[in-house]
Amino acid sequence: MIKGMKRMIQSGKSGLFSIQQVADMTGLSKQVIRKWEERYGIIQPKRLENGYRIYSQEDVKMLLKIKLLSEQGHSLKKAILLAKESDEDPEVPLPKEETSKYEQWNEFVLRLLEKGSHCDEIEINFILKQAYHQVGLENFLSTIVVPFLKEVGRKWENGEWSEYQESVSSLVVRDFLVQIRRNYHYRESAPFVLGACLPYEHHEVPLHLILLRFMMKGWKTQLIGASPAPSSIETLVSKLKPDLVLLSASTSLPFETDPQLLPRLDQFAQSQPDIDFYLGGQGAVDYASDYQPRAIRVTNSIEDILK
Repeated sequence: MIKGMKRMIQSGKSGLFSIQQVADMTGLSKQVIRKWEERYGIIQPKRLENGYRIYSQEDVKMLLKIKLLSEQGHSLKKAILLAKESDEDPEVPLPKEETSKYEQWNEFVLRLLEKGSHCDEIEINFILKQAYHQVGLENFLSTIVVPFLKEVGRKWENGEWSEYQESVSSLVVRDFLVQIRRNYHYRESAPFVLGACLPYEHHEVPLHLILLRFMMKGWKTQLIGASPAPSSIETLVSKLKPDLVLLSASTSLPFETDPQLLPRLDQFAQSQPDIDFYLGGQGAVDYASDYQPRAIRVTNSIEDILK
């Protein structure tokens, strides 16, 4: 019985986790987890006959709530109080901007974070496949992929994960999203959207997510890879003649490297009156506050494009 339980904990697939797995998923040390458990009684993990602690998915969520609340500036005692009240009393909600984060922490996200911390590409890919087939594409993107990538980015920015951990996790997700799009069958009459990162822009995952949204609406999609060569966008647009072009710049690097990039693309867009051009990403939105293109619409709302 104990051997079977230990195998179950190691995989995490049952919703039960070892303390090391919980530490990997939350970014808290094992010492801190034990301290919070013993001193404040915020979680009550079960124990095997040999004394090993086993944590539930709800235990992990509670630890994450407290950690995020403390990062907002609350004292530890106040963070624990708020986290407990949010579970016990529906009249005491957590801060609105954080509530959606807590709701999105499902078992798939927790397992992905655990495997991502160990750079386990095979297991990350396996969990993604499981999740995709179980919940369907729309929920897969909104409740699993996006929360996972946001937490990966947060862990890297805060120094909890190395650049290698962040890179492996992001690349496995990117490759999985590419596979979904490549295996999708389109109607011959489907409208065609071409997505492209701007030259010198390497963050292509946001564009993959947007193109998948278009795919679900019946569009044929194609993506130019990250940081394409200068003038390659113009060349491919002229050759492929898409109905719509989505340009993306998550950072300001494309505009800093080539100050004439956006004016040049805008001039090209003016020469293609039958094609709609959109530009998104935080870097693009920030830059466009100083330069307003004429033929390219700048927006960070996919709803503006799809409506």
